[in-house]
Order: sequence, then structure tokens, then C-alpha cells
Amino acid sequence: MFLYLVSIMALVHVQCEKIYTNKYDGVDLEEILSSERLLTGYVNCLLDLGPCTPDAMELKKNLPDAIDNNCEMCTEWQREGADQVMQYIIEHRPGDWEKLEQKYNEDGSYKRKYLNSKQKEGNSTETYDKDENKSKENN
Repeated sequence: MFLYLVSIMALVHVQCEKIYTNKYDGVDLEEILSSERLLTGYVNCLLDLGPCTPDAMELKKNLPDAIDNNCEMCTEWQREGADQVMQYIIEHRPGDWEKLEQKYNEDGSYKRKYLNSKQKEGNSTETYDKDENKSKENN
């Protein structure tokens, strides 16, 4: 009986600590971000506008859940990578960011949370609201 209870507790513990696969954690994000062709391929995959590589398909499958749950099941590498990619796309490809946001996070809450956390860390000088106002002034 004791072994049965320990087995059940171990199973529950494993289920509670479920994370996304780390199979693609070694992907070279710098290479992707520095290549217009590669980055466009990933963006097109996420927007259902083109084919997906296996790692992009995994990202596409997990992205809605990761956004909804603040990346709770992400590995540390995935969290850091998400920050790096978000920062790059927000700063360098805002049109793509807007399309991705429309598909995956229409209310903009994830970007707002991201930019506000970066401001608290001292990595950003503007909050989401200021960023939005600046965009409105430019229109």
C-alpha cells in the first residue's frame, strides 16, 4: 500500500511540473533574428501564411497556452528566448508584431505586461501606454 501511495504522489508531482518540450531549446535565435528570410519564415508559419519547420510548429502549438499562462510551462531557456524575440520584433518589425498580436493576443495584455516588466528591470524607458500613445501621435 505504501508503494502505491508513493507512486501516486510521484505521478501527481510529475504532472504538476509539466513543461513544454526542451527538444528545440538549442535553436540559434541570433541566427534567426539576424536573417530576414528565416525570421519571415517563422512569422509566416505563426500567421498561417507559410509552411512550418518542426520547431516553429511546436512554437505555434504552444504559443496560445504560453501567452494565457504567462509561460508557466516554459523552460528557463524558452523564457529568455521569448524575451529576446519579443524585444526584437517589437523594436524592429512592429508590423509583424501587430499581426501576431491580432492573432494571439488581441487585447495587447501580453505586450503590456512584457514592456512594464522590462521597465521595472530598467531595460526599457517606456511603458506600454506611452508606446501606444506614441503610435497614435504618429498616425
